[in-house]
Amino acid sequence: MGDLVVGARSGPGEPEEAANGADRAGERPGAAGGRDGRDSGPEGSGEHEERQRSFWKELPILIGIALILALLIKTFLVQAFSIPSDSMQNTLQRGDRVLVDKLTPWFGSEPERGEVVVFHDPGGWLTAAPEPEGNAVSTAFRNVLGFVGLMPSSEDQDLIKRVIAIGGDTVECSGTGPVRVNGKALDEKAYVFPGNTPCGDKPFGPVKIPADRIWVMGDHRQDSMDSRYHQDLPGGGTVPVDEVVGRAVVIAWPVDRWTTLSVPDTFEANGLAAPLVGAAPAALGLAGAVPLVLWRRRKDQVKAREEDGPRG
Repeated sequence: MGDLVVGARSGPGEPEEAANGADRAGERPGAAGGRDGRDSGPEGSGEHEERQRSFWKELPILIGIALILALLIKTFLVQAFSIPSDSMQNTLQRGDRVLVDKLTPWFGSEPERGEVVVFHDPGGWLTAAPEPEGNAVSTAFRNVLGFVGLMPSSEDQDLIKRVIAIGGDTVECSGTGPVRVNGKALDEKAYVFPGNTPCGDKPFGPVKIPADRIWVMGDHRQDSMDSRYHQDLPGGGTVPVDEVVGRAVVIAWPVDRWTTLSVPDTFEANGLAAPLVGAAPAALGLAGAVPLVLWRRRKDQVKAREEDGPRG
């Protein structure tokens, strides 16, 4: 907000007749409308109007800043995704909104076994996205919100699955299971959909995972078109690490389903899960430092304006 210019008022040092109304129209310039020649109206109305004008001038700037911040957050920090199918039940339900950490990959962190990740279609996994319903105006509005990350984009071709194996691992599942990673059996009862077998209806392997790629599976094994069903494509059903958007860390909506998405104990018990060291804490520390720096800067600016005082 800019400094407000308020007209001067009579004070103890001014002639008595000014306070008594002897300064009549026509005797001094601007008498009919106050000392500055303006009709200030009721006391304080000029200041109120100035504040309103200032607000409407600054509103587009505030909206622009909010959109830019939303775009930066979506690009570098966190993004919300909507779950469109049942392939991750019961961990994720259709319609859930999850928040995906996009910061740590910028610091070299790669997907680890047991994590739930969002990734771009590596090619041939998804059919063409359906055309969004609605008129041109509503479609354009959705596209803008999707671009800045305030709602899912209709153009995104992304999937969400659980990482079972990473580059260098050997993964396999025969008969009714269990899934084995590097020969160690996984106990998946905590997250596999009740009534499903670990292999679903698609036994596989052993498959050696190439470097910089991951093997992913849905928790609803008999309703998930995951790595098992794309072994005929380039990469043998594996997903390039470069196509991973980030790790899903929390269910944010609906409120009654709020929970964090942690790595299941079976990966840690088998010594398969990597500890949270190195790049991740550094990235989280940077994320926490940014708002602190901005708050300190804002505080210094307010203090400087208070020290300057109002200007006439």
